[in-house]
Amino acid sequence: MRKLVAGAIAGAMVAGAAVSASAADKVTLQLKWVTQAQFAGYYVAKDKGFYTDEGLDVTIKPGGPDIAPEQVIAGGGADVIVDWMAAALAAREKGLPLVNIAQPFKHGGLELTCLKSSGISSPKDFPGHTLGVWFYGNEYPFYAWMAKLKIPTEGGKDGVTVLKQGFNVDPLLQHQADCISVMTYNEYGQVLDAGIKPDQLVTFNYLKEGVGMLEDGLYVLGPKLKDEKFKGDMVKFVRASMKGWKWAEQHPDEAAKIVIDNDASGAQTLEHQEYMMKEVAKLTEGSDGALDPKDYDETVNTLLSAISPENPAITKKPEGAWTHEVTDLALKK
Repeated sequence: MRKLVAGAIAGAMVAGAAVSASAADKVTLQLKWVTQAQFAGYYVAKDKGFYTDEGLDVTIKPGGPDIAPEQVIAGGGADVIVDWMAAALAAREKGLPLVNIAQPFKHGGLELTCLKSSGISSPKDFPGHTLGVWFYGNEYPFYAWMAKLKIPTEGGKDGVTVLKQGFNVDPLLQHQADCISVMTYNEYGQVLDAGIKPDQLVTFNYLKEGVGMLEDGLYVLGPKLKDEKFKGDMVKFVRASMKGWKWAEQHPDEAAKIVIDNDASGAQTLEHQEYMMKEVAKLTEGSDGALDPKDYDETVNTLLSAISPENPAITKKPEGAWTHEVTDLALKK
């Protein structure tokens, strides 16, 4: 009899676990780039069971050079995406109703680093030089900055020549460009790893140059927030994700290892991910996930100050592009 009872209890536990597992709400997150510590908070939340604790079954889809998060969510391939605000607002003006529901990155890591040997010591020295710029939505901060400086971007001695830069540092190493785009947590370290010393570089941070724009935020399709079930899932997702980010800040080396364990490509090294995680932690520091309206206004005003054919991000002030509805609920618990 005891064996029968024990068997029944074990069977019930297995059945209960199966029901619980099947009852988990599925959420798909599309990243802006490949698996790396830039997204450590989400991998930590999954690895540590923070999503499971919220009753969520989260799939994390890496990005890449041929993957635009805006297109993925528009096609139904994701419930929520990581995106830069400039790109999200540009897509919104074109008809895709993206809404920012959380902002894990409080600070910006976009920089332009230049070889000191090029003769550049300040932005006024840019004219006559070639600058590497990322596109696919990442060009908007650059064109806004050039507009603020009143520097043409069509080349010539009074303007700058724009080199469409791949997501690497080769143009600087091969002297194809005098300056290239870098992130504090990634490509800047790659330049140093290539043997160039910090004192051989002059680096400009976009935020410090007065053209700061919000970077990695979480975006969903606005109409879906009218569905209480979907909104509830996003509340749980944001709560668990921010728990993951705070854990990653406090345990950077362990978070880097979790990222490596989730990198199916095998392209990343633990050493670089540890470097990256420590730098990324500086950008998420101080954020509880709620968007600061002042940061949003700065992004919008910067974009509107640089309307031109080269910078077609937005032409008018957006309405309804962000909400505290999700983070207000997520932060209550």
